[in-house]
Amino acid sequence: MSTNTALIIIDVQNHFDSPENGVRNNLNAEENMATLLNKWRKTNRPIVHIQHISNPSLPHHPGRDIKEIVAPLPGEPVMIKNVNSSFIGTNLENHLKEAEIETLVIVGLTTDHCVSTTTRMAKNLGFTPFIVSDATATFERISFDGKLYSAEEIHNLALVSLSDEFATVINTEGILELLER
Repeated sequence: MSTNTALIIIDVQNHFDSPENGVRNNLNAEENMATLLNKWRKTNRPIVHIQHISNPSLPHHPGRDIKEIVAPLPGEPVMIKNVNSSFIGTNLENHLKEAEIETLVIVGLTTDHCVSTTTRMAKNLGFTPFIVSDATATFERISFDGKLYSAEEIHNLALVSLSDEFATVINTEGILELLER
């Protein structure tokens, strides 16, 4: 994996710790994200943090803050978005292309929303995305017909729909092995 492969960390924000979100899968996802982030920092690879702020005109709320475990260091870019895709309303595409970055390793919250949308758009824009299965997570949901789907079911189906067509689905250990090659 090239030294110019970017780590994209999407929406790892305090709000997702709120019980109102329901039951979540991959409770160690943030630790895996932090492992990857530390490896990227040690090897001087590019990092981009994505922060979702639906309505920037509202007063600051601590739920918007990026979790400390993956908080950006000074100089690490933070792109603020207000929709699911990290490419819409941000400078992410230009930032990556100007840096001649072609490969993206994508982690974050939630698998079936912003992570999936960003991954799909990344592929459509010509990037080569890898999505890290154990460094992403989501929540249980009740469907349109009233059936409850577990977080693990939703997570897995989101990854199945991304696999091969939009991204290579891989775990943290697999990414670390690729970095060593």
